[in-house]
Amino acid sequence: MKIESLTINQKKFFAEMIGTFVLVVCASGSIVLDNKLHGVLGLPFIALAPAIGVGLMVLAFAKISMANFNPAITIGFLITNHIPRKLFTLYFSAEIIGAFLGTLFVKYAVGTQANLGANFFNHSYHIALIFGIEVLATAFLMMVILIVVHTKGLKKVGWIAIGSVIGLDIFFLSFISGASMNPVRSLAPAIFSGNLNDLWLYWTATFVGASIVAFIYKKAFLK
Repeated sequence: MKIESLTINQKKFFAEMIGTFVLVVCASGSIVLDNKLHGVLGLPFIALAPAIGVGLMVLAFAKISMANFNPAITIGFLITNHIPRKLFTLYFSAEIIGAFLGTLFVKYAVGTQANLGANFFNHSYHIALIFGIEVLATAFLMMVILIVVHTKGLKKVGWIAIGSVIGLDIFFLSFISGASMNPVRSLAPAIFSGNLNDLWLYWTATFVGASIVAFIYKKAFLK
């Protein structure tokens, strides 16, 4: 099927599915690969891979679907009215499918080490701090995305800004909360690896962080 023959909503669906697929492959696959190589690549690689992957997907698909690749960001865009509510199911299903396909790709093409790259938080820290850090990491991401949207591309380097904030969040905050920022990025490897213990964090804190920033933006900039 040629892309020209697809409807607008079909294009949005495939853009979100492909973008989320790449995000999960880069984010979880980098962890699996680093573990497979006994840590030789290290945290810089684990942070850089999803930063580049997401940045390129934003560059490719922002004009089609606004490049959410993340249900928390989708909820934020619903709050700010950048996405109509009737399209929530389309976005959410595309993101879920993309995440599961991404994890399957990692499992069979990269490896199964490190619980398929599942997120986990550092249990030596107080749970309130862990929750707050994950909220903060997602809030930073939502804030940068809204800045890019509000400035209509941030002088054409918006994709770099979004990729960079993901990489920086992972590099500086993952040692505490895991810095998922994305519930489906956490969900797919957790389910396939059976490592579900920490999943609750990524299905609460991420939505809280994105929603807080979205409500602030709506109050400050939208009439």
